[in-house]
Amino acid sequence: MKPKKFLPCPGFRHLTWGLIPLLLLVFAGCGEKKGYTPPPPPKVTVSKPLKRPVTEYLELTGNTQAINTVQLRARVEGYLEKVLFQDGDRVKKGQLLFLIQQNTYQAQLQQAKASILTQKAALFHAQTELTRYSKLLKEKAASQVDVDQWLYQRDAAKAALLNAEAQRDLAQLNLDYTRVLSPFVGRIDRRLKDPGNLVGSGESTILAEVNQISPIYIYFTINERDLLRLMGGTKLSPEEASKKKWPMAFGLANEKGYPHEGTLDFAAISVTPTTGTLLLRGISLNKDGKVLPGLFARVQVPVGEKPAALVVPTPALGFDQQGSFVLVINEKNIVERRSVTLGTQVNGSRVIDEGLQGDEWVVVDGVIKAIPGRPVTPEKAEPKPQAGKDKTASKKNGKKKAGS
Repeated sequence: MKPKKFLPCPGFRHLTWGLIPLLLLVFAGCGEKKGYTPPPPPKVTVSKPLKRPVTEYLELTGNTQAINTVQLRARVEGYLEKVLFQDGDRVKKGQLLFLIQQNTYQAQLQQAKASILTQKAALFHAQTELTRYSKLLKEKAASQVDVDQWLYQRDAAKAALLNAEAQRDLAQLNLDYTRVLSPFVGRIDRRLKDPGNLVGSGESTILAEVNQISPIYIYFTINERDLLRLMGGTKLSPEEASKKKWPMAFGLANEKGYPHEGTLDFAAISVTPTTGTLLLRGISLNKDGKVLPGLFARVQVPVGEKPAALVVPTPALGFDQQGSFVLVINEKNIVERRSVTLGTQVNGSRVIDEGLQGDEWVVVDGVIKAIPGRPVTPEKAEPKPQAGKDKTASKKNGKKKAGS
């Protein structure tokens, strides 16, 4: 009996041909694998802190105030006849501003002058009679009583004349009070009384207010810590600093820096116990009169010189919950966080009081790419200060990679 011959199933043939590509893919995947290449460390620009002489300043806040402020009042009673200015005008010293009814006071002045003439006549008559009766007494033609009577009349006439002259001066003074003048050069506020109103009736009516704003005062307070720093840096007491016209400068809210210069001219005699602050005052010329009273002012006062301060660009500074810091790189180009104490601002840079020795490489550009504990590729730059007072801008030098 012949053995049976098994023939392959037609479906099996198709399955075999379908597995061949799959097997080829499996063998291909079992070949050599390509390894992962991490990206290179980020590039940052670093430089050492700049050593340079710096003037240390206190930065304070205050407000401006007129050097003189006067409320113009009606000192005599009468109807307001004229207002001789426009509200808000600049006025000169002695300029006529208000005119109060004058006819009453002119009449009183004439009365006083007439009284003087009367008393002068009485005095002349009494003096003449006294002389005559004194001669008659020597000739025994008059009594001593007559002489004494005319002596009394003469002395009474002298007293009456003095009183009449005083009344004339008072009448003249009241007449002068009808002319309200500006006491100094300044700027006048709006009028508070219109012509035709009765003013000075039983009270000194306020007519307007005048401010003298050239020069102008700047009032500000300094806390106890800064006060001791000021006294230690300048070696002067606040009183001595004010006497020596210690320099100061200020800027308004819409101004950059401190464009207005002035001097300290007053310091309070004691520190306020409740706030721990001392009141100081500066004075500035304000020639153009653009600085008005009551404005917020940023005040800068120098407190001393540092011959070799460490200065870093402001963009190199960072701030977090632990305080201010800078990022430095070590000898292995690893980023480290360094806590610092900040000092005075100097033209886009900041003085570092504590935290740096001066030989560190500080990240000044690309700070956002520098992460503490991770490596970076530093490019070193040496800043050079510009000439001029307190300027720390630097010329760009060629950059070189660390280790080159």
